[in-house]
Amino acid sequence: MSYSVQLYSVREALSHDLPGTLRRLAALGFTRVEPYNFAELAGELGPALRENGLTAPTGHVGLLDGDQEAIFAAAKQLGIGTVIDPFVGPDRWQDAESIRSTAERLNDAARAAAAHGLRVGYHNHSWEISNSVEGATALEYFAGLLDPAVVLEVDAYWAAVGGVDPAALLERLGSRVVAVHLKDGPVTAVSAERFDPEEFGALTSRQLPAGQGDVDLPAILAACPSLEVGVIEFDDYAGDIFEGLAASLAYLESLASEASA
Repeated sequence: MSYSVQLYSVREALSHDLPGTLRRLAALGFTRVEPYNFAELAGELGPALRENGLTAPTGHVGLLDGDQEAIFAAAKQLGIGTVIDPFVGPDRWQDAESIRSTAERLNDAARAAAAHGLRVGYHNHSWEISNSVEGATALEYFAGLLDPAVVLEVDAYWAAVGGVDPAALLERLGSRVVAVHLKDGPVTAVSAERFDPEEFGALTSRQLPAGQGDVDLPAILAACPSLEVGVIEFDDYAGDIFEGLAASLAYLESLASEASA
């Protein structure tokens, strides 16, 4: 499996020099990227991907609240096969009715996407895990309401912060998971009763290169052997972001080498 990088990690560099940023990522050894807000960036992003030999199998975009026809057209233009909604706010994961509404909207989006030869998915943060409904995490309850065509991209770090073992969660979700966000750092469980932006921000600022924090990445990768793509991401990083990405890529590739030895 080759690794991708979520371009949100390098959002500051990207805002100043998109082609140059992709060139630096390619020089680090990345062959795949995961764009965010790609419908807005498609005109500049497409040529830069091609010039640097990069592909984008997955992409993040506000699918449920956006112009879906424009989003799907941009995805086709960029070669993105899986369109992932990366954020539904904490207040929508606290009761069954709200979760069911989100699932229905995503199922509708999946039917629209299929007409374009695309599929859709959802990416979690901590609140889909820390909240529970009918004895299951909100994310797992949600997954049970989804059309089989809808996939999941599990953010393993935020799952751990939400209070579960990410590897066990991945095993329970099974083949529904086609992508995983791989990040590391100290894991401090957050409250299910309230969302604290300051607490959330403090956790993002303490993230570390893969292999240097508390997340059991080898177990996570072993839990999903049929994974299509592993996405390296930093929500924030105190050091040089390109050095952090390089360190993460080197660590994950060393795990792959050990597993194949």
